[in-house]
Amino acid sequence: MHLDALFSPKNVAVIGASRTPGKIGHTILKNMIEAGYAGELFPVNPNAESVLGLAAVKSVDDLPTPLDLAVLAVPRDQVPASLKALAKHHLRCAVVVSAGYRESGREGLKVEGEVARICRDHDIALIGPNCLGVLSTTDGINASFAPGFPRRGNIAFFSQSGALCAAILDWAIGESIGISKFVSLGNKAVVDETHMLYALSQDPETKVVLGYVENVEHGEAFLRMARKISRDKPVIMLKGGSTPAGAKAASAHTGSITGSDPAYEAAFRQTGILRAHTVSEMFDLAQAFSCQPLPQGPRLAVVTNAGGPAILAADAVGRSLLSMAALTPQTVDTLKADLPAAASVYNPVDMMASADPERLERTLSVVLDDPMADSVLVLVAPTAFTDPRAMAQAVVRAATGSHKPVLCCFMGKALMEDGARLLKESGFPCYPFPEQAVTCLEAMYRHGVRRSRPSPVMASVEGRKDLVRKAIKEARALGMTDIPTEGAQAVLKAYDLPVARARLARTSDEALAAAAKLGYPVVCKVASPQIAHKADAGAVALNVRTPEELKAAFLEITGHVKVLRPDAHVSGCIIQEQAPAGMKEVVMGFKRDDNFGPLLHFGLAGVYVDVLGDVSHRLAPISMGDARQLVREIDAYMLLTGVRGEPPANIEALEDLAIRLSQLALDFPEIYEADLSPVLVNNERAVIADARLMLLPR
Repeated sequence: MHLDALFSPKNVAVIGASRTPGKIGHTILKNMIEAGYAGELFPVNPNAESVLGLAAVKSVDDLPTPLDLAVLAVPRDQVPASLKALAKHHLRCAVVVSAGYRESGREGLKVEGEVARICRDHDIALIGPNCLGVLSTTDGINASFAPGFPRRGNIAFFSQSGALCAAILDWAIGESIGISKFVSLGNKAVVDETHMLYALSQDPETKVVLGYVENVEHGEAFLRMARKISRDKPVIMLKGGSTPAGAKAASAHTGSITGSDPAYEAAFRQTGILRAHTVSEMFDLAQAFSCQPLPQGPRLAVVTNAGGPAILAADAVGRSLLSMAALTPQTVDTLKADLPAAASVYNPVDMMASADPERLERTLSVVLDDPMADSVLVLVAPTAFTDPRAMAQAVVRAATGSHKPVLCCFMGKALMEDGARLLKESGFPCYPFPEQAVTCLEAMYRHGVRRSRPSPVMASVEGRKDLVRKAIKEARALGMTDIPTEGAQAVLKAYDLPVARARLARTSDEALAAAAKLGYPVVCKVASPQIAHKADAGAVALNVRTPEELKAAFLEITGHVKVLRPDAHVSGCIIQEQAPAGMKEVVMGFKRDDNFGPLLHFGLAGVYVDVLGDVSHRLAPISMGDARQLVREIDAYMLLTGVRGEPPANIEALEDLAIRLSQLALDFPEIYEADLSPVLVNNERAVIADARLMLLPR
């Protein structure tokens, strides 16, 4: 991909450059001129001698060769022919701003496919179609129809939504936030977020990468690239379409399928991407990362002129991974000697409402020198004594050059706006409320911890693939979409997954023979691929102790199911060893996500999963750390550690189970979904009591 030519082109052609103000072709050319582009700029218009003072090129055929960048502002149906003509000039990059492609229906999808084929055949890096355009403040590029041009900075932003690009660009200009690169990806017919991550990872002008996505193309490539770049630069993403209503809107917007939100949450978490849930949060984080160093630890000190807001800040710290720093005795003594007697010299350091800029500067300098503080939050509320601009200047004097991050909260709006703006322009993020600042510092701390750790190594195990292939082949031969019980057990055993001993009994006599081999007590449950939750269907008998009880249970279960579920195919009953008393029930499994592949899930069985939705997720492949977090991340995890005198569950056995299940999912993409429910676990072992393995259609 020639994305260097996108951001630093030596020449640019605007196809469809118009003399009429308000036309997109006119706006793009005008933006390029006003951005200060120093290269060759060619407006292409067959009906004009000049456009905006530049000599017009009558035809694409008259453009120079090679051509770095072409911006196409012509109707959709003219785009394919224009690209074919541009390809003869060895075009490297194209930006297509016109709409009416896949988002408009079948005909638009067909044209988009043709446009993509032309670009791929001729090695043209295509941005769009259906996009706003591209900006690079470093090289004076504004190949877009967005109003305004931001100041130069180190934050890059790419978005699938052009309208969101325009709004955020206007907001960044209004907030004096510096931008390095700005890209509207549109329909991503060729260049997608993975290409953009790579390009921005190589850009020396970019320190922080922001992205808005509705769906991710080529999920596995995206995961690999995100893991790589997020160790060097913070990547902050906002995902649109995370609810059913949003997903429906996204489909109408760009024709994209947004995918499951748990899969995106797992993808971001496992690759180190910081997920923002609002546009405001995304830019809160961007400001902090763009101009302040990472904290070297979790300990935060608060310097304030107001007690109440400081308490709110401490509450926010208590809900985060951060901690309130315990200042050294030397720092406390210094503060006591300088501050009024009524001031609080412990953390938070409350200088009192009468604090002036000189007092703030001295106090902040002392706290910054304390080795027990890894970061500092300066929290100023408006009082009769407060000069916001002078207070901001005091922060700048005390904190400039510090190796510790200093974030500010100037609470309020009208009175504090002048001071807040001065801080931002001086490189000190300033927020209207303390919770925002604490959230940003926590994200910076988490990012720093991730960078300091070695790259995770994906766990790997070997399985008997021949046995799994055999089970799949036999299920296919029977025309089944579920692997039958005996085959499913063979699949799990092939990967050393712990399966409770069981046998399929087609008759009551076979049930008695199976129980004789397994030993009483046993479990008797219906064998039917259509009945996933057997207990809910009244199709399970536990702790069956005698042949008489077993025969009665077999006949009752099969008869009951025939009446209750006449649509279900019943092949008999599974006779299974009875697990020891006191084992806890958990569920584990995976489902193949269209974007990212196998998505593992884990939770406590019953109401914890079915009603409360207490489920954790990870994408395969997983590392040892991922397996640990998969089990420990659920809210009900403490119930597995042993409460009220109960012995703790064997967590390591569950982690091992997750790793082996992950490997099975990777090795056999034919298995679309696996549901291990329940998995029984005690302090000694974990064992799979029931499993359902579903196959993709041929």
